[in-house]
Amino acid sequence: MIRALVLIAMACLFCRWAFGKWPWEFLNPASTRSQAAFRARKLLGIEAGAGREEIIAAHRRLTALVHPDRGGSTAAMQEANAARDLLLDELPLGRDGNAE
Repeated sequence: MIRALVLIAMACLFCRWAFGKWPWEFLNPASTRSQAAFRARKLLGIEAGAGREEIIAAHRRLTALVHPDRGGSTAAMQEANAARDLLLDELPLGRDGNAE
């Protein structure tokens, strides 16, 4: 019995060391905001650490494809704009109070 408890404790410590999380933290689903940011990055085709210029450039590339004047739909354009706005809001603030 004690041996099993020691093995469980060691497994928990290994998980914390290897993954940076306790085993029970994997049971919690990701927050809705982080899921939305993931989908926005996937839609724009950018990495998690993308800066302001990368986000804007990716948005311009996407809107060139989905703009209603070029055969796209209004819904796709709204989705692209929402993705851009969400990712720009996620950026940390710089020294001047604007997003970097």
